[in-house]
Amino acid sequence: MRDSITDVPGIRVGCAQDAKAARGVTVILCENAKTGGVDVRGGSPGTRETDCLSPVNMVPAPHAIYLSGGSAFGLAGAGGVMKYFRDRKIGFNAWGNLVPIVSGAVIFDLTVGDPLAYPDEAMGYQACLNAGLEVPMGNAGAGTGALIGWAGGLNQRMKGGQGTASARSGDLIVGALVITNCWGNVCDPETGELLGGTLNLKGDGLLNAYEEMKKKQSNYPSAEAKKGITTHTTIGIVATNAILDKPMALRMAMMAHDGFSRAIRPSHTAGEGDSIFSITTGEVESDINIVGSMAADAMARAIAQAIRSAKSAYGYLGHADLAAKMGKK
Repeated sequence: MRDSITDVPGIRVGCAQDAKAARGVTVILCENAKTGGVDVRGGSPGTRETDCLSPVNMVPAPHAIYLSGGSAFGLAGAGGVMKYFRDRKIGFNAWGNLVPIVSGAVIFDLTVGDPLAYPDEAMGYQACLNAGLEVPMGNAGAGTGALIGWAGGLNQRMKGGQGTASARSGDLIVGALVITNCWGNVCDPETGELLGGTLNLKGDGLLNAYEEMKKKQSNYPSAEAKKGITTHTTIGIVATNAILDKPMALRMAMMAHDGFSRAIRPSHTAGEGDSIFSITTGEVESDINIVGSMAADAMARAIAQAIRSAKSAYGYLGHADLAAKMGKK
């Protein structure tokens, strides 16, 4: 076990990024998936090909999940993923035409790096070529320009990133991959330790994001308070080798959002596009309650892994450097 989403047989992950521009993409290749789903909880999503994953619609599962930086501009890179599958004659058969189904979502990261640099089709195609079983964490793929901790000023934010984890019970495997780019603070779901979020003004400790949010209420109806919550997003995917029909694949995505709530405080705000996709490969008999609970566990730990792995970059502090400032190992 790699403690990765690629512990699920048949799942491969590829990343491509422009480190100078602070943009990147992550592609989860799942061309043999049996069913898929998606659950969007944030109030400001940026997505593509999500309606086809509804249990009442006919496409059983996507061929890939595309996660990207670049806000809505970054959705263009999914065209490169479609070209990758077209070149390999893989797709949904529509009257003799093979149409690859690439579902995806983006994060808002335009305050980092080059605001005019966006992932494109070439980057999406390259990520597919790079796909394998090893998943880089931290400043990689769609997590390249990710930030966390938006309760204060721009200089109080910290570096976010990409993380992965998995859970296993006998032959049943559930894996998660996430791009952590959240408004709130991130904690370790097992110990409760704060890992990152909104820095204090000295930059040597963390504020309580929830308490900072509540201060806005005490200042209403001032113009400053009415500015509301700014734009950000955490996006991810859970995959399993369980046999689940399409409605229960959706249920797995819904239950995986519990992982967001365990690791991100607060989560699912109106300014966020929080979205979780789900994929099944249909090999092991199980119960949705077991699968969904394992998905939430894997997702929460993947979020923590993303922040533990994120390095200081673009003027934003990473977890390890904050821990050093706070005198922690």
